[in-house]
Amino acid sequence: MVAKNNITPLKSASEPISREQIIDSYMDYVLEQEKLPKTVYKFCKDNNITEEQFYKFFGSFEGLQKGIWEQFFDNTMMLMEKSPEYGAFTNREKLLTFYFTFFELLTANRSYVLFILAETDGLTKSMDQLKGLRRKIKGYATALIKAGNEEKTSKILQQSELIFSEATWVQFVFLLKFWKDDNSAGFESTDVAIEKSVNTVFDIFDNTPLERVVDLGKFLWKEKMG
Repeated sequence: MVAKNNITPLKSASEPISREQIIDSYMDYVLEQEKLPKTVYKFCKDNNITEEQFYKFFGSFEGLQKGIWEQFFDNTMMLMEKSPEYGAFTNREKLLTFYFTFFELLTANRSYVLFILAETDGLTKSMDQLKGLRRKIKGYATALIKAGNEEKTSKILQQSELIFSEATWVQFVFLLKFWKDDNSAGFESTDVAIEKSVNTVFDIFDNTPLERVVDLGKFLWKEKMG
């Protein structure tokens, strides 16, 4: 379930294989072998599964890599929604909780994440494998703002779902790079960065006139496309 690096080996090709088992086996493989598998055939043979079982969940190793990031997101949401207090949180508290939980999961799998980012030539060139995660994070941010807007009687006070979701994604990429380079004990600096960046974004959206927010959105879009 992409929660730790202790992997349960796959046993028999005749037994049902889950998506999570394939993900765990792939992560274990790249860490044990210190390289990416070259072919689906060899990977499946080494893990005693069939190619048919692999392709049931993933069309390629690239698709599997994307799936791992998406699984990080899904596990984060599952953990948050288990908390009875989460539903009563403000949007600011929910986003803080999301980031803290997400990066806790990344830290539990830090060896894999650093390896895969290095193998794909760093964060900038790794954006292709983050496409599914980007869609999920933007969807989550959009849902937060949409719910908040529904509670506001004045349209003037409502916030742009598109701009906020894009700002959240840019913020996530910044935090991922910060976490990747963080050498502080227990990654305490990342926790501080999360809190400060989330508070800054919400302060901007809560206290800035709409035209200034639109300008921010244009800037973020330019940065993303640049």
